[in-house]
Amino acid sequence: MPQGDKSSYSPKQRRKAEHIEEGYEKRGVSKKTAQKRAWATVNKQDGGAKAGGRKKTAAKKTATKKAATKKTPAKRAAKKSAAKRATKKAASKRTSSTRSAAAKKAARTRAQKR
Repeated sequence: MPQGDKSSYSPKQRRKAEHIEEGYEKRGVSKKTAQKRAWATVNKQDGGAKAGGRKKTAAKKTATKKAATKKTPAKRAAKKSAAKRATKKAASKRTSSTRSAAAKKAARTRAQKR
């Protein structure tokens, strides 16, 4: 298999790489660079090529289980942004007097600690 051959990747991984590549191109990245980044992202998230339908050895099964439990950077980022949105939404529901009262209390606490 020559270097750069993508035949050992599953169809799902190919679709994922294509989608990521389109996103980079929309941001103004060149076609070649977008393609490199997309495949690098797929490799990082999935741990390399995974052709569908092959039998796995016992060693590969345990490695796959460990990889499945580890969250990908994309999933961690999604969870983080969802938490930020929830925090912002909760903060926007408070009235200005409630917010200023909390700010005054925080200022008093900081002054006491000094």
